Amino acid sequence: MHQPSGVAVTVLSGVGVFTSARKIKGRAEEVGRIAEELGYDAVWVADVRGDLTVLGELLAATERIRAGSAILSMWDLEPSAAAAAWAAVDAAGPGRAFAGIGVSHAAIAERAHHVYDKPLTRLRGYLDELDAMGTGIPHNQRLIGANGPKMLQLAGERTAGALTYLVTPERTAAQRRELGPGSLLAPEVKVALAADRRGARELAREHLAVYLTLPNYLGNLERMGFTAEDFADGGSDRLVDTLVVGPGIEDVARRIAEHRDAGADHVCLQVLSTGGTLPLDQWRRLAPAVCARGPEAQ
Repeated sequence: MHQPSGVAVTVLSGVGVFTSARKIKGRAEEVGRIAEELGYDAVWVADVRGDLTVLGELLAATERIRAGSAILSMWDLEPSAAAAAWAAVDAAGPGRAFAGIGVSHAAIAERAHHVYDKPLTRLRGYLDELDAMGTGIPHNQRLIGANGPKMLQLAGERTAGALTYLVTPERTAAQRRELGPGSLLAPEVKVALAADRRGARELAREHLAVYLTLPNYLGNLERMGFTAEDFADGGSDRLVDTLVVGPGIEDVARRIAEHRDAGADHVCLQVLSTGGTLPLDQWRRLAPAVCARGPEAQ
């Protein structure tokens, strides 16, 4: 993978699980240990809202597994504060953490009392400030939350790679070309385990609704060939079945393979659940089929 500063890149492969800071609040150590014992390679934490403490808790309780923010919004934490928070995270598990950084959405910027304009330029400036510190977040432990071509190019030039979100294997192939051959590419994949296709679609629509209101995601979905008709009424069957894999475990394993064939290095599984519960049972069911290592390999 590409490394601008000449420092060895922190390599990541395999499969990770994707959750949120809200879901694992007070349980980060337990979640980290379970994910590691099951053989997952990383835990990705969304909605950190400028607080990276949960990553340190995950790392302190584990020996091998990686932990990363997915993402830290640049609007929520100034570069100097991000560097200070990062020092504590990295001390908890040296070399095992990733700072996924991104521009997020207008509502997030406004929540932090910023104006959402020129996000690409602003993120480039954010990285410049981290570089100028000398003790900021290292290039080889930075990732950018990126879906579009320009953001992917920035990720390839200035960080270890990109975290992508709500993408098809076909889009992953295009993103690999846009990112370049040497950088880490880690797509998030939504999973709906259910008794049948109908149940999987119901669960998927419950979780997709918010994304169908956000311009950044709609633009990327249009790049993948979806239209306004696909976005109406909670999402067409075509959109839902393409973006959320299920209902069976074998479907998930197949989708992971498709992303890898398209150029992904690592796949982040976001297992959907009702009521915002932590899907530990589903992680356990999936692990034998999707993890290269099991408890005996720890």
